[in-house]
Amino acid sequence: MRNFEVLDQVNIDNSSGVITFSTENQIAGRPVVAMRREGGYIALSANYGPFEIALRPRFQELSRVLARLQPVEGLQTTRQIGTGQAYLAVGLKPDGTLLLRPTIVADATGHLGFNLALSDNARKALFEWLPVSADA
Repeated sequence: MRNFEVLDQVNIDNSSGVITFSTENQIAGRPVVAMRREGGYIALSANYGPFEIALRPRFQELSRVLARLQPVEGLQTTRQIGTGQAYLAVGLKPDGTLLLRPTIVADATGHLGFNLALSDNARKALFEWLPVSADA
């Protein structure tokens, strides 16, 4: 069973164009997700303590997938953005929570990924920042 860490704090730095998601809980290795638009890509950095997974999904693909996500009861992630070796798996829960699983695949024997979730308010901030619309 996967244990998702909920990120409910949002900070947008307008000077650098970076949106950051974190938790107010002072836990060891406090998880942080930061994103910045770089041309046709989104630079995504997911940190948990000293560990980081950095991905660069295509902006159009990320916006399109997020716009078309439907809440699914019971399933955790329903879509993947990226390649078979490095991807961002996403899912939407009925309460509006956005599940994020940045993952690096080693080979058929294993992978490394973070199980993170954006609260409904954090998800809304992300959708506005990107922006995500039904037309995407």
